[in-house]
Amino acid sequence: MTPAYENSEKLPPTQIMYAIPEKLPPIQYANQNQSAYIATAPPNPPQTTYVTVINNSMPRRTRWQQRRSNTIVSAMFVFIYGGMDMAQGLGWNIEPATYEFQYSWFVGVIIGAVLAALSVTHVPKWVFYSLGALLQLIDGILFTSAASNYNAILAARYIGGTGIGLYTVSYIIHNSEITTSKNRGIFSGIEQYALALGIALQVIFTEEWSLNLNSGLNLAHGICGIVFSLLAMGFVAFTGESPIFHLRKNNEEKARSCQLCYVNISAPANAFNGVFDEAKRYVAEGNSMSIGAELSSSAMPFIKMLFCRCLVAFTFSVPLSMAILESTMILESYLDWTVIVWGILRWIGACITLAIVDRVGRKFTSVLGLLCMAALMLAMAGIFANGYNQINVYYMTQVYRISIAFQFFAGIYVPCTSIYLGEAFPMRVKPYLIGLIICIQQAIHIIVIFYQPLYLYFLAVGIILVISMLLFVVLMPETRGLTLRQAGHRFRRVHDVTAY
Repeated sequence: MTPAYENSEKLPPTQIMYAIPEKLPPIQYANQNQSAYIATAPPNPPQTTYVTVINNSMPRRTRWQQRRSNTIVSAMFVFIYGGMDMAQGLGWNIEPATYEFQYSWFVGVIIGAVLAALSVTHVPKWVFYSLGALLQLIDGILFTSAASNYNAILAARYIGGTGIGLYTVSYIIHNSEITTSKNRGIFSGIEQYALALGIALQVIFTEEWSLNLNSGLNLAHGICGIVFSLLAMGFVAFTGESPIFHLRKNNEEKARSCQLCYVNISAPANAFNGVFDEAKRYVAEGNSMSIGAELSSSAMPFIKMLFCRCLVAFTFSVPLSMAILESTMILESYLDWTVIVWGILRWIGACITLAIVDRVGRKFTSVLGLLCMAALMLAMAGIFANGYNQINVYYMTQVYRISIAFQFFAGIYVPCTSIYLGEAFPMRVKPYLIGLIICIQQAIHIIVIFYQPLYLYFLAVGIILVISMLLFVVLMPETRGLTLRQAGHRFRRVHDVTAY
């Protein structure tokens, strides 16, 4: 049977028309939920009859919407709690924190990222999602059941960080493979968007509980972890695997079935074939290259992503938390709204990026965020260069305003790093290099925890941001509207000055 698309424009998406010769025997339906009726064909040609098959059991929401939405929602809940854990180690905790308490979560992320990088090509993604959410659940339970036990909370932070490491590597790879060139930006940026929301929640909780030390901040933190983790685990059960995962195992039939879950069922047949053929070309190209050739072609993308992704560690750190807390305390205006706005603006910036990144592009958005962050960071360094400014109301007012603006532009920048990270590397070495980049990012977080002088930190980071912005303009490609394979080719160029 061949689809008769030319006469089915006005049919609903749950109806499919087939042209069947009149002399064929009656159609036998295996599915009793399907019904058929015969409509007389046009006079020309007279020998053809059209049959419309109506699937009465088709759900209201199509499969591609459900599977993709479930994956994103599950990731959002996990990363929100991860953002709360991260903020807790970077200055947003009432109780005095030891160095180990601060860096424990980042060590856990490194462990999880290494485990995921070594096994993500062999194990289905739902395993990593389930295990990551389960570790987050254990983290929340420990915070709730032993809110005042330092050793239990410390163990919870290691466990929670490991869960985030597992989830981050698998989600970035999975999402880059199941999304199309038109929406990869918004879905990949969900990782940093959700982390920013978690940071905002932890900042708000800490600010509210700072006025009542008898209340259990750790208890509230743990309850959020339990709720978010259970919701994430519930959505994991309805996620789908990437077709590329099965194509790499030479299981084309299963890959095609998975691809149907991510393509709108009402789209034309050639649209599905185009997406699936592109996935096959991506896998064929990756398999045709030796590991040595892939590592060689990954050198330039690795250098680009090293400074692109690792800058995220400088956008939220202990020195930045100290700056906003010290400035508001000197002003004697340590009120709820001042610090809360500081926490929320990062999330608002991420919201703006998700709204524009697939239209305006990744490169322009990133350069805008980097330019503004560099200027604000150097301005902060100029204020802290003079020690007397730290007790001056005027200068501390400027620090407070600069800190708030910095977090807004940091929110604009950081989602683009997740998008680029999923697009940069060739297929077979991709998990290892993504895991390595994430580990280096966490190592920078740990180093900054031990580095306290504010002036030297702001000056060094300001210079790094200026240099990175210039390199970004020259080296980073614009991958808006490109397939995953095409974006990888763009990254292998030595330079790419295309801005839009």
